[in-house]
Amino acid sequence: MTPMNPLQQYLDLHDAHLETINEHAPEQLNNLRARARKALSGATLPRRGSDGFEATDLPAAFAPDYGVNINRVDFDIDAANAFRCDVPNLSTCLYFNYNDIPHAGATARRDNGGPIVCSFMEASIFYPELLDRHLGTIAPLDNPTVALNSLLAQDGMLVYIPDGVTAERTIQLVNLLNASQPLMATRRLLIIVGRDAHARMLVCDHTQSNQVPCMTNQVVEIFLDHGATFDLYDLEESNTITTRVNNVYATQQADSNLLLDTITLTNGFTRNNFNINVDGAHAQTQLLGMAIAGGRQLIDNNTLLIHQAPHCQSNEMFKYVLTDQATGAFEGKILVRPDCPRVEAYQGNRNIVASPTARMHTKPQLEIYTDDVRCSHGTTIGQLDEEALFYMRSRGISLPEAKRLLMQAFMSDVIEAVRLDNLRDRLRYLVDRRLDPTSPCNADDPCAACNTQKTTE
Repeated sequence: MTPMNPLQQYLDLHDAHLETINEHAPEQLNNLRARARKALSGATLPRRGSDGFEATDLPAAFAPDYGVNINRVDFDIDAANAFRCDVPNLSTCLYFNYNDIPHAGATARRDNGGPIVCSFMEASIFYPELLDRHLGTIAPLDNPTVALNSLLAQDGMLVYIPDGVTAERTIQLVNLLNASQPLMATRRLLIIVGRDAHARMLVCDHTQSNQVPCMTNQVVEIFLDHGATFDLYDLEESNTITTRVNNVYATQQADSNLLLDTITLTNGFTRNNFNINVDGAHAQTQLLGMAIAGGRQLIDNNTLLIHQAPHCQSNEMFKYVLTDQATGAFEGKILVRPDCPRVEAYQGNRNIVASPTARMHTKPQLEIYTDDVRCSHGTTIGQLDEEALFYMRSRGISLPEAKRLLMQAFMSDVIEAVRLDNLRDRLRYLVDRRLDPTSPCNADDPCAACNTQKTTE
């Protein structure tokens, strides 16, 4: 039975170990922590969506007695085996989160005047003004999962692209989960892209073992200054006993260009919240998502895109393929504020439910308070085209192969929106492998099965 308020166990943990928690964290996080403690007094986690849908039962997700690494023990992680998101022919500046402890990879590089990627602990010494100015300013503490992250986070990663700088190499952050006992990793990511700066980032989530349940509670804050361009590709390849709650907040100034692309290939329970404020004229936003789920996996994407300036464009598209007893959910809203003419905003959600026991919940929404705009939204839920399947089978293509080809074609436009050629090619391969019923990705222990296959090849 789910306890009345699963947050209480973490409040008790915080209160009993506050001195130790603060000792291992920078001042800026400790200041945020004090505000989070007040915000969580009497707070509860929502059990249902705004229309009563209860697929994403957050109290149940946080109810297990997950441990928290208060003493900052560096867990043993086999990065070579867990790191499965190498992109051929893509040179990256590589960083890791071992559970929630930042590490620089072998290809991490800092050039004078170039991009800065470091832990909050390091940033508090060398770049304290960046944390003072931005940390915790757009991720609201009235969201209980954000407040819980702020309550327990002891470190995080700063990505800073100074004014006018173009990051020549993609920044890659690999999040690895591994523990001998149930563990909650509290991750924080602060991204600041300066005026007329340009950067791309790939974030990959992996779980090393399928024997111990782990959870990630993550908050990402993104600031784009005037004329900035930033791509964030978020790829989840975890396992069926991993829980992930991910809150992404972004704000855009005039003439900025933001691409957010979330891809869920393997998971257990995933809730992604995306909140984007378009605060400057002529800004452009792309918010894309792709999810493939089988078994009893649950994937819930919740979006809010607010246009607060005129002459802006946004395009939002989420696609799901669900089989077995998987559950998908999409709840998205585009809000156009008063006095914001010439906004073009499009939202779509397309879904294939390839099993009679799979479920899909969708709720696209528009709220428009100004004239002279072009806005639309829509959703479809369907099955694979029987005529197309018959046509392919009549030409010698097996039924499983025909289904795989149709599902792959269904995902193609989301993949084609990726603005990194090598990553786009890699995603085609990963999606193809995930949709193949004989692939080790669809085994009970996909990581072990994949490693076994590699060993025997």
